[in-house]
Order: sequence, then structure tokens, then C-alpha cells
Amino acid sequence: MGGYGSSLDDILEEDMHHWYNKFMKESPSGLITLFELKTMLDMNGMTEEASSYVDQVFFTFDMDGDGYIDFVEYIAAISLLLKGEINQKLKWYFKLFDQDGNGKIDKDELETIFKAIQDITRDYQIPPEEIVTLVYEKIDVHGEGELTLEEFIEGAREHLDIMQMLTQMMDLTNVLEIIIKGQKQIEKSD
Repeated sequence: MGGYGSSLDDILEEDMHHWYNKFMKESPSGLITLFELKTMLDMNGMTEEASSYVDQVFFTFDMDGDGYIDFVEYIAAISLLLKGEINQKLKWYFKLFDQDGNGKIDKDELETIFKAIQDITRDYQIPPEEIVTLVYEKIDVHGEGELTLEEFIEGAREHLDIMQMLTQMMDLTNVLEIIIKGQKQIEKSD
């Protein structure tokens, strides 16, 4: 979480009515669209893969599939990222990685997401191909080239190095910081 984690925790613990008022100032309609999210994240100049990743994050958080993130979905997403249990986070990671929604993650899907994450975070320490190879060598015990939800969760929980890598790569604290800072800037300008 870094040094900002305690502030994010404090924000979640604020009075829900106050948090709702802040959300409504940011999104008077009570809904955040994909375009608004990308605007908050300043997506100008990002690669197509990074943009696609943000799309996937948005659609994963849009739990009812209506094309908007409402207040309940927004709070649920922030709560999951900050306070969710390991199994909940792994299920969310899986849903995010499974871009075609077929219930399995293939190597291309995983590599695409890891490339996008690196484009957003600007952290290129480990090539995505190496990460994918490591994940599949350790987790894909049947050698099928695809991971089911059960294989993914069980494999990540059994291999602490994989779990640590996923946790580090999937840490969206910086995205939440941008959104929250954006909200605070809007509040100050009111």
C-alpha cells in the first residue's frame, strides 16, 4: 500500500454519508462512465494495451454490467482492493485476466494484462513473458496452457513467490490515489 495506504483506510472509514456526498460531487449523475474513469486516470498517451487494461478493470468493477460504476460498486471495489481477503482478490484477478470470459486464462491473456500493467506503472523490471512462463510452469500442473479459476487460486496460494508477484503487480493503490486526489482537488475548487 505504501505510505498512502493509511489515508485510503481512513477514507473508507469516514462516515458513509460524507463519502457519498464526495462521490456525488465527482459524478453528479451518481455514475462513473469508462470515459470519466480514463479522464481521472489521465490516459492520454497510454498504449492500447494499457487502455484495454483500464477497460477490463472498469468492466470488472461494473458488477451489474450496465456500463456504469455506481456508488455501491465503487465502494465495493475500493473495499476489495484495500481490505479484501486473499481468495476474494484472487477471484477478482482471475476475472480481470480472463478477457474473453470463457472461464480460463490463457498465456496471451495473462501477458497482455501484465504488459498493460507495466505500461501504466512504468515498472519494466521483469519482462511479461518471463512472468507468464513462471506462472504457467508452477501453476499449470496439467500442461494445458490454460488456467481455470480453481487452478489459479490453488496455485497462487501454494506458491508464495507467485502470490507476492501478483499482489505487487496488481496493487491498484496508485489508481485509487489518482481518483481520490482528483476528488479532493474538485472539493477544494468548490
